[in-house]
Amino acid sequence: MKDVYVIDLIQDFLEHIEIEKGRSLNTVRNYELYLNRFYEICSEDLDHELKPGEIDEEMLRKFRLKLNRLEDEKHNRLTPQTQAYYLIALRGFLKYLARREIKSLDPSLVDLPRTHRPQVTFLHYDEVQAMLDEIDLNTETGLRDRAIIELLFSGGLRVSELCNLNRDDINLERKEFVVRGKGSKDRPIFIDDSAASRVKDYLAVRHDSLPALFLNNSRNQGTTDTKGDYRRLTPRSIERIIEKYTKAAGITKHVTPHTLRHSFATDLLMNGADLRSVQSLLGHSNISTTQIYTHITDTHLKDVHKKYHSETN
Repeated sequence: MKDVYVIDLIQDFLEHIEIEKGRSLNTVRNYELYLNRFYEICSEDLDHELKPGEIDEEMLRKFRLKLNRLEDEKHNRLTPQTQAYYLIALRGFLKYLARREIKSLDPSLVDLPRTHRPQVTFLHYDEVQAMLDEIDLNTETGLRDRAIIELLFSGGLRVSELCNLNRDDINLERKEFVVRGKGSKDRPIFIDDSAASRVKDYLAVRHDSLPALFLNNSRNQGTTDTKGDYRRLTPRSIERIIEKYTKAAGITKHVTPHTLRHSFATDLLMNGADLRSVQSLLGHSNISTTQIYTHITDTHLKDVHKKYHSETN
């Protein structure tokens, strides 16, 4: 039987998750980075190509030790969360080998490090309103920025989903549309009357026929390319817009487009929405991802208890 080597199987696995699993190119690139690092660390003392049958618990221990000691150019070590990403990729690779009946380390032996639940930053409704109040609605740019912030907060969109929207994608009469999110999964987006109205206001002052819903107003306006992606706003541009109005409103929190997505989720939960519904609206494939918001709603429940539960005398 022809020998098989880990380096070739890694490439097979990456093609498998891209084509058969439908993972995004960003995910594939990240997995490639993680698995190539694993290969480099585990092969550094070998005088031959690493074979899958050589991956054992000692090799795993060595890899985890090296990961824990890795430093970037600023001498910062990898966080437990980043180390977990490496190990998730490795475990997925080993599961792939097991399904192909290629002898290697049992994937169940790859334990993930304990990680702290991420701190979620979110804005209260009055803080979002403070940002909106800072926008000059007498300009096309102001109308655009208002529509962007209201769509992010009203629909819970990821910034990449917002940037990819075209005019024809969004139904402003029904106030709902579909986006393609992570893993090429479609999900419905619902927006309120105010967000729909603001998008209408913005489109009403546009004098172009470009398909992108949101345009950069300073980029290549004289270009004749009809596709229009040269003027489509980028995620970084959206970040700058959010930063601008956050500072103008005097908000000291670190606010990003994703903060508005967090704010969307916490606003739903604080007003009584159940976790499963919020999971669906956010497009989370796993309920555990949505559970990062539970500590926020726990705080809210404490406020409810204090307000409505009578003290004993």
